[in-house]
Parts: sequence; structure tokens; C-alpha cells
Amino acid sequence: MTVENTEFRAGFASVVGRPNAGKSTLTNAMVGKKVAITSARPETTRRIIRAIVTRDAGQVILVDTPGMHRPRTLLGERLGDMVRDSIADVDTIVMCLPANEKLGPGDKYLLDLAVRAKVPMIAAITKTDLVSREALAEKIAAVAAFHDFVEIVPVSAATMDQVELLTEQIIKQLPVSPPLYPLDAITDETEETLIAELIREAGLEKMREELPHSLAVTIDEIIEDTAPNGGSLVRIHASLHVERDSQKGIVIGRGGARLRQIGRDARKAIKALLGTPVYLDLHVKVSKDWQRDPKMLDRLGF
Repeated sequence: MTVENTEFRAGFASVVGRPNAGKSTLTNAMVGKKVAITSARPETTRRIIRAIVTRDAGQVILVDTPGMHRPRTLLGERLGDMVRDSIADVDTIVMCLPANEKLGPGDKYLLDLAVRAKVPMIAAITKTDLVSREALAEKIAAVAAFHDFVEIVPVSAATMDQVELLTEQIIKQLPVSPPLYPLDAITDETEETLIAELIREAGLEKMREELPHSLAVTIDEIIEDTAPNGGSLVRIHASLHVERDSQKGIVIGRGGARLRQIGRDARKAIKALLGTPVYLDLHVKVSKDWQRDPKMLDRLGF
């Protein structure tokens, strides 16, 4: 793709919403590839993920944020600070409002924060595939009364319904500018960060309710090696951090079965990311009360 459009637009759009509002799934849908991990569990996103979407009309850097909620730990406070910082310096804000949930105090709190940025705001009514036409019409009316958004776009990342329309509307809010990133880029995240997130996603899927929000992942070492057949091989050594000894047993599972399954699932996702065979070595470490420990949060990258 080359840029020949003199009206090409480029800029940043912060994607915000309450936990489990569909922000990361929508971000991935607009990119067309997986750059942010997803889960049915609220509060999956813990980092600011920048995803890059380029079209003939422009390039938008989507800033996928953690879900905003009342913090219960130091980690929660830091995630809230991430969201505030992401809103402070963007060209437009996309507020995700699930079609299957009523507007609530959390939405109002986030709206009040977003309004302070004084930039155009788009309402993305997410998960429209989960509601009837009548319920969607009621939701659109409620959102229109909630705030004077520049656009209201009902969208389903699951069915890709109106995903492209939302992308077009976001680009319209950006300033005229040359591309800010290479035209084939989809994220500015390092491979190490993406790999750590894919391992955490595999862990979340396998543990469901047993280990809510107490799991963190660090990459200890990545080595480019040669496979026995002479091809390339990437060796990855990573640590899964939990807060208590009892949680360590949950992650490992009986006879190590759960940890092995996490490794298999993560290895498959990492192989798809890197495009090469992967050897993945996982270890579980107890980092006591890491969500409340400033030094541990710093070490874990929060």
C-alpha cells in the first residue's frame, strides 16, 4: 500500500469502556489480526496495547485500555492511571458500551473522565449480535440521551457487522497527516510483550474462576536456536507469577497437567505469532501479594 491521498489522516484513538465491554475483541477485529488478548473474564487487559489500522483514507493507532473500575489494589490504581493517561493525549475517543448491558455508574464515571479530554467521542455499541433489533433500538436511544457523541455505531466484532464502518468513522475524526507508522505495521508492541500476554491468556482460559486476576507473566529468556531438522527454533523461558503458595498448586494442577496444557495452548498461539516452531519452558513462582507491592509491580512492568 502506498499513500497517494493528499487528504490522508493519521492519529490516535483511545478505546475505553468498563471491564468486559468488548474493547480488545473490537480492536482485534479492526486490525484483522490478534494483537490484544481476550477472555470472557472481566479485567483481562492489563496493559496499554497500541494497535495500528491502515486504510486508504488514513491510519489510526488504537490505544486499547484496561477496563475502568473502582480500584481494589495498587495494581487497580495503576491501571486506572494508564486509562487516564491514554485519554489525555489522543485525537478521538471510542467509548464501548455493550448492547446487552444497561448504562450504569461505571459508564458515567468513564464518560466524565473522557469529556475532560475535549476531543470528539464516538460511541461503539458492542456485542450487537447478542440482542434483538428491538433491544438494540432501545440501547441506541439510551446512548443518544447519555451524551452528544459525534457518531453512534452499533457493531459486532463476532460477526464483523459494521466494524469497517466504525473504522471509517474513527479515521474521519483524525487530523490530516502522513502515516505515523509503516503501512504494514499492526502494533508497536515488542514480541516479548505479546508472547507474555499470550501465555497469560492461555492461563486465564484454563483456570477460569480459580485464579481471578492473580496471574502475571514475565519472559526470562528468548533464544533463537536451530531445530533438530535444521530449521529455526525459538526457545522461550517464562515465569508465571501468583500471589500465594496455594495458587501455585492451582496453576500446576494434578501431576503438572494444567501447566502442561497452558504450555501447549500458549505454544500454539506463539507459533502463529512468530511463524516458527517454539520450545516453551514455563515455571510458576510465588510473588507474595504482588498486586499490592510497588516493587513487584515495577518488576512485572506495571
